[in-house]
Amino acid sequence: MSAIMFETEVADRIATVTLCRAPVNALSEEWGDAFDALLDQLGTRDDWTVLHLRSSQKVFAAGADLAQIDGWAGEGRAGPRLALYIERLQAVFGRVASLPQVTLAEIGGAALGGGLELALCCDLRIAAHEAKLGLPEVGLGLIPGLGGTQRMTRLVGAGVASRLILGAEVLDGTTAKALGLVQWAVPRAEIADEALQLSRRVAALPPPALRVAKQLIAAAGASATTGYALERELGGALLETPEARERITAFLQRSARPTTPTPLP
Repeated sequence: MSAIMFETEVADRIATVTLCRAPVNALSEEWGDAFDALLDQLGTRDDWTVLHLRSSQKVFAAGADLAQIDGWAGEGRAGPRLALYIERLQAVFGRVASLPQVTLAEIGGAALGGGLELALCCDLRIAAHEAKLGLPEVGLGLIPGLGGTQRMTRLVGAGVASRLILGAEVLDGTTAKALGLVQWAVPRAEIADEALQLSRRVAALPPPALRVAKQLIAAAGASATTGYALERELGGALLETPEARERITAFLQRSARPTTPTPLP
């Protein structure tokens, strides 16, 4: 019987996926297949707005399954075999990055190599001050090949990406926040509560607006005019959604309520 790799719960418009492949959530080919199937299952549901990734282990995810990769070295075709593994995991990570729902990575422990690359696929990242984050693959004679070179460079710029990737540097959560790698850093004892509050806050917002906002943020790297044109087109269409009409009406009603004058002392 195969080990359980994930636990999934959907409640309050939050799909919480807990990585639970002991001991370190190593990313094997089987892990990639299972995560792909999990995304298929979630894709059949329309009752979630936020995907919250977290871990039940001491680490978030320690990266590629090096024991599996090392086993390919004796097969005589280690290079092509590794390339297939990279292609498979890149495709799965690409699905996470392109989800229309908002994604949050809760990094309570180490997120190294492929583990950090998974977190980089998410829109939002919160890390414990004590967490360890990095792409140390160059130190093993490899490279961060699951999208890490590309996503980290787009996120923090070539200078910081070069520092971290070429130097195989591992950061704590506080430094990761200072460099823009994560948006929030909190004490480890508080991260579960803080991540839950973040998920709830985002999940309470109108799904159509969140979906369009994600699309527009992604378009920011396109031509100078594409993003602005999409703001006009997609932003105008949002006014016709029930969510926008209800919230605008409620806002105007609140604003129109008479206020009780404060009596003079």
